[in-house]
Amino acid sequence: MTQQTYLSRKRTLDEAYNELKQLDPNTAFSKYYIRRLAVSGTVPTIMCGRKRLIDLDALIEYLNEPHDVELTASNTAAEPLPDRRVTGIRRVV
Repeated sequence: MTQQTYLSRKRTLDEAYNELKQLDPNTAFSKYYIRRLAVSGTVPTIMCGRKRLIDLDALIEYLNEPHDVELTASNTAAEPLPDRRVTGIRRVV
């Protein structure tokens, strides 16, 4: 009886993004989003020298599962800045 060893597919950011593009040419996921998932630890990665290798199978699995998005200050619409138009001549102090 032989036991097969499964080696998960590890890819750099560019390679993982290109694989996603091959699976779905019209994907809306960006390299920046994949990088954020990797750096935050949401998707497992390993460091190989200075390279961060992303577990491609775990990334695809994560992207296929529905997730509830919690509204935080970072993903809500920004409030408009107050109107700071200057009328007349300003005095420089």
